[in-house]
Amino acid sequence: MEDVLVPIVVIPIIFIGLPWLIFHYVTKWKTAATLTSGDEKLLDDLHEAARRLDDRLCTIERIMTVENPNWRQQCLPGRGSESERLLARGERL
Repeated sequence: MEDVLVPIVVIPIIFIGLPWLIFHYVTKWKTAATLTSGDEKLLDDLHEAARRLDDRLCTIERIMTVENPNWRQQCLPGRGSESERLLARGERL
């Protein structure tokens, strides 16, 4: 009797249970990989904030260029220490 019971249990597990388990997790992985509407809104907000920050940085660079056309050369790395740059501009430490 035990010899008949094993194939009756094992065969449905292999042909029904295993594929069901695989398809179940495949659909879970596919739904988890997509962006939710909240994620899309967050990305849009972050993109807008980055655009505004870029606009502000461009404005600051234009203002600094008008006030001191050589400011970019003073900020280059390897042009001396910070204290030398401050002293060259006449500022106190």
